[in-house]
Amino acid sequence: MPYEWDKQMTGAPVNSGASLFADGAPPLAVLHLWPYRSLPRRGFVIFLGVTAVLLLLPLLAVLGSPILWGLLPFMLLALGLTWLGLERSYKDGEILEELRLWPDRIELSHHHPRQPVKQWDANPYWVSVILHSRGTRIENYLTLRGGPREVEIGSFLTADERLTLRDELQTTLANLPRV
Repeated sequence: MPYEWDKQMTGAPVNSGASLFADGAPPLAVLHLWPYRSLPRRGFVIFLGVTAVLLLLPLLAVLGSPILWGLLPFMLLALGLTWLGLERSYKDGEILEELRLWPDRIELSHHHPRQPVKQWDANPYWVSVILHSRGTRIENYLTLRGGPREVEIGSFLTADERLTLRDELQTTLANLPRV
């Protein structure tokens, strides 16, 4: 699955009445989410190499004639646009969502390569995990409600992965020590 937990919940923290987040304590759990990559970089190089060979193969028939110079720019343009499109796809795939949990604070940050970082935080005691299964354009749309607004999480995951994530989030929030 394109997400992973880094849980450090080993027991209840010392209940001193002070905020653990403000105290600078590390989060008890961190969740990293990213889009699925169907074409790794090695596959990208192989695909472009095969595409270049297949595009240039018909040019062998017109080697040595002026027609070659008429077709070559279009073949190179097609190859260049394919490369640019795949690079753009890779750049869009660098999205990262990070959820950090303390007993007294929950933070969600959404990192997008071409946009500023979006931040959301709330008290985990009041946060609820909501799965919108009907009436939405995205199947099993997952949101966190708490604090001043409701935010989406894992919109790039599959519907089944969002179901699993919802269960894991609810379990983690329920097991979070209260201060």
